[in-house]
Amino acid sequence: MMASDIHHRTQDFIKLYPTVLRDLKEVFGTQGDVLITVSSGTGALEASITNFFSEGDKVVICCAGKFGERWVELAKAFRLNAVVLMAEYGSVVAPAAVEAALNENPDTKGVLFQASETSTGAAHDVKAIGEITKKTGALCIVDAITGLGTMPLDIDGWGLDIVVGGSQKAFMIPPGLAFISVSAKAWAQSASAKLPRLYFDLKKEKKMADKGESAWTPNVSHILALAEALKYIKELGMDKLVENAQLLAKATRAAALELGLELFAPDAPSSSVTAIKAPKGMDSSDIVKGFRNQFGSVIANGQGTMKGQIFRIAHLGYFDFPDLFAMVAELEIILHSKGIPVEFGKGVAAVQRVYAEAVSAKEVAAVK
Repeated sequence: MMASDIHHRTQDFIKLYPTVLRDLKEVFGTQGDVLITVSSGTGALEASITNFFSEGDKVVICCAGKFGERWVELAKAFRLNAVVLMAEYGSVVAPAAVEAALNENPDTKGVLFQASETSTGAAHDVKAIGEITKKTGALCIVDAITGLGTMPLDIDGWGLDIVVGGSQKAFMIPPGLAFISVSAKAWAQSASAKLPRLYFDLKKEKKMADKGESAWTPNVSHILALAEALKYIKELGMDKLVENAQLLAKATRAAALELGLELFAPDAPSSSVTAIKAPKGMDSSDIVKGFRNQFGSVIANGQGTMKGQIFRIAHLGYFDFPDLFAMVAELEIILHSKGIPVEFGKGVAAVQRVYAEAVSAKEVAAVK
């Protein structure tokens, strides 16, 4: 068993690090490079700006929530010329709007968007946006921090030039590492990029990675944990991890509707998290507190202007149906305690039906 920590300038690390990068590349499902930054996901988002653009470059940003707004903030910070396509919270930017923006702005250097807008529980049509962008000279840059491991992402097939992931989501380890895949098209554009960079210099990171090292002092304990998480994902299969998240999301939506609740993003629901509106006259903070105080369970409130209006249940990583059975039962009890009419077991039964149907379908598939 490997020690909990090793020095990053030793042969032990130089032996480990390339293996982790190869496994990351396999799990991402790309022939391009996949690099690691010691940061939260936002660090890799910043790297995807500074390494591939120059001041004044035009980008199209799909903004459909708090994390779309982060792209806008990054573009402003680095003085890019941003064409912002806005969608109301709970909705997403339509691929047709992206195509129109690219046609109107042929000098666009990049299209930036979220695969899964976690703040609202909505998911963009990554395939459609990728294939539209692929036909142009612009880079397709995807914040997939919660998209990886929860939704299909054919990075090379769909033309996703830069895809960002984070350690604390479907990769199931604490926050502190971010991952970024880079296509040949993106590397070609980086040759003319003039924005300043030092810590997040991806060319330097790649050069060091080719030698089995990181450019800067890495978070070795996280990389050791990541190595084990990647082994688990490879054994399970990335497709199975995605399938699990999608089934949990489907079951959660079914349970919410059975309990008379309203989904916040019904037309483009994410499989990384389900956002549910609080019952009329009720603050969603009370539901979040109920989970924590009564059951020691953690769910998320809304963010920004959505705080108090929605609550969000995640479907990432190790979460499985036994967790969801318990969580929906807890939700029924919490709603009942707040005076909301609830028929106990109705939401749980909806989750059970989705589970039973999935098991039955697998049995039929196995027989065929």
